[in-house]
Amino acid sequence: MSENTLPVAVIGAGPVGLAAAAHLHERGLPFVVLEAGTTAGAAVAAWGHVRLFSPWRYNLDHAARRLLEAAGGWTTPDLDVLPTGGELVEAYLRPLAKLPQLAGHIRYDARVTAIGRVGVDRVKTAGREHAPFVVRLHTGEDVLASAVIDASGTWHTPNVLGANGLPAHGEHTAAARIGSALPDVLGADRDAYAGKHTVVVGAGHSAANTLLSLAELAEQEPGTTITWATRGGSIDRAIGGGDADALPGRGALGSGLKLLVDSGRITLVTGFAVTAVRDTGSRVELSAGDGRTLSADRVVAATGFRPDHGIAEELRLDLDPALGCTRALAPLIDPNEHSCGTVRPHGIDELTQPEPGYYAVGMKSYGRAPTFLLATGYEQVRSIAAALAGDWAAARDVRLDLPETGVCSTTLGYEAMLNDAAARHGLAPEIPARFVAATVRHRATEGTVAAAARAAAAELGIDEKVALSLAALAADELDTAAGDRLNLVTVPAAGGCCG
Repeated sequence: MSENTLPVAVIGAGPVGLAAAAHLHERGLPFVVLEAGTTAGAAVAAWGHVRLFSPWRYNLDHAARRLLEAAGGWTTPDLDVLPTGGELVEAYLRPLAKLPQLAGHIRYDARVTAIGRVGVDRVKTAGREHAPFVVRLHTGEDVLASAVIDASGTWHTPNVLGANGLPAHGEHTAAARIGSALPDVLGADRDAYAGKHTVVVGAGHSAANTLLSLAELAEQEPGTTITWATRGGSIDRAIGGGDADALPGRGALGSGLKLLVDSGRITLVTGFAVTAVRDTGSRVELSAGDGRTLSADRVVAATGFRPDHGIAEELRLDLDPALGCTRALAPLIDPNEHSCGTVRPHGIDELTQPEPGYYAVGMKSYGRAPTFLLATGYEQVRSIAAALAGDWAAARDVRLDLPETGVCSTTLGYEAMLNDAAARHGLAPEIPARFVAATVRHRATEGTVAAAARAAAAELGIDEKVALSLAALAADELDTAAGDRLNLVTVPAAGGCCG
């Protein structure tokens, strides 16, 4: 088989991998998708209970959508709604993977362990670019490919607790008491956290999501307590743009966290750089470099993710020394300078490696930068597919329409989170909007949002603890309506917000 007839190997059947397959199909290029899991979107399903920070319009690839609409029987989601990971899988990824144009090209339970070139190792140059790729599976089978698009993501390679990037001393030994990012504390993982003291380590959006869920759990399960430990001395990163954030889910998270910390429902410990972890038999103890310790029943390591380039050791990669992405992409996504809404459109030129024909895309392409959005990955693979088809004009015509922090006032995020909470508490669908309106009205006379929320609860017949959880989730909107930063701290201790 000649190189020209070999398929392009796409690693991963997640959102970006399937988008790559859709674009390759439209370009008439042969392809095979190698998915380690047993279904499409297996990694996304692992955090299926979490809402994305962007609405459906930013989570649908154009080529994939064209295929779904042409096939018929698929209903386009409401583009302004924020889906959960589970909804992304069930309403989009699995229907896409079942289309006849893709289904026959997807191999499941096909975990890639190494990538090389036929007849050449990393040292040899002569004839390298014309040698087909060898993609080795965990079964020992070799799959030959003309190019490789690695969309395997970073979900299975989380960062460690250790502040210096190395595992903290004792971290592996205490692994049974350390949960990975985004546990389903209100669902499948409830028993592991109910009535327990949990320390959440991290300052990103996965930490924020977990903290808000734990706070809701604490209102339902006596004895549930929460500590938030951050390496830095500030929580600005997790709070983000607040009510001015163009990704509304992210803004609502930030405002809600501020209220929970101010009220004492979450204990905040800043500047806590974990150096050691010890399983005492009944508890887990974290030690910081400055000698401080934290003891808890459980720890959630919400410390982010990193790419695993181990499968490409025999390929010639030139990676940014800090982020682990291509050098050309690094300055565009540096988290010290950019949010996910300020990343410039990029494609084939920024993703090209010294190894011709190998491209890391999606979350993996960002290395350790946490600023990735699905829409970014979709434009990456559109550009790469165009280049592989020889259409360099289209490949270099990269375009992206993303929200940028500080320019949007939409309230989709808080509405979605309130509706979720209302459903969990058995409240009627109209209650969240009525609760927000009543709380804003009472705010003028009650003085604090906590007191206003309690007055609104009495008016609407809502349990006070539930009302205070709703107030934290609606903090984004309540801040805007009140015109100032709301404060729960002034609530009297007796019968106050902490329950």
